[in-house]
Amino acid sequence: MTSHANCSEQNTSVRYFTSKLNGRLLGVALLAIVLIFAFAEPYLNLVNPTKQSLLNALQPPSAEMLFGYDHLGRSMSARLSAALRLSLTIAFATLLTAAFIGVALGILASWRGGWIDRLLVLLADSVMAIPALLIVLIAGLILPNQPLAFWAGLSLTLWIEIFRLTRATVRAQIAAPAVEASKLLGFGPLYIFRTHLWPELAPVLTTTFALTFAAVVMGIAALGFVSVGVRAPTPELGSMMVELLPYWREAPWALIQPVVATLMTLLALTLIAGRTKA
Repeated sequence: MTSHANCSEQNTSVRYFTSKLNGRLLGVALLAIVLIFAFAEPYLNLVNPTKQSLLNALQPPSAEMLFGYDHLGRSMSARLSAALRLSLTIAFATLLTAAFIGVALGILASWRGGWIDRLLVLLADSVMAIPALLIVLIAGLILPNQPLAFWAGLSLTLWIEIFRLTRATVRAQIAAPAVEASKLLGFGPLYIFRTHLWPELAPVLTTTFALTFAAVVMGIAALGFVSVGVRAPTPELGSMMVELLPYWREAPWALIQPVVATLMTLLALTLIAGRTKA
């Protein structure tokens, strides 16, 4: 009975990890499609995403223009590609900034402890108490460039989750016998971080980074949907949905394109994060 139970548990574990690996591979494939379309399309379709031609307004997809035209006769493929490039670039820059701040401060808080730890935790709690939308709006007032404001505002809010996760993970490992032995042997902080802390921290941060990236993409689209995003005529996923919403009866194919692009990007990042269940 015990052997059968162990075999069943092993088979369940194998199926779980296999499905999780397959989900992540699917996520990587979907994200690769999004990235190729976003960054390769301008070289294949030399069309200005802001160029209007009212004679082509709401023209459906065709062999000549695979994604059709919007209500102002602008190329949907060019605008969708530009919108994805904008969101992905801001998300990548935000992730780098938030990751650097969160990991650095998390390690500092857990390593030093004492008043430094308490001060950084108080700082994180204070920033967390301010609505993220308010921080983005304040950044938009200070910085004239809207994408730069998105980067600054979202970076100032998203580092907190990374900080807390890093602090908790490193704090649990810092008192481990292996770390204490390395300290007694005279190894420096860089060696200890690379050898003992990073192997434990990296798998946890991978999931958090993917979800943070998805949160930025979703946040930019949501802000654009409520007309807080980048200014027209710059293409942006949320603002494209708002612009095309009145024409959903005449051209549903146009409205669904930014929706599908947003959902596809979020699904890819969620699968990469490994949060889906088998």
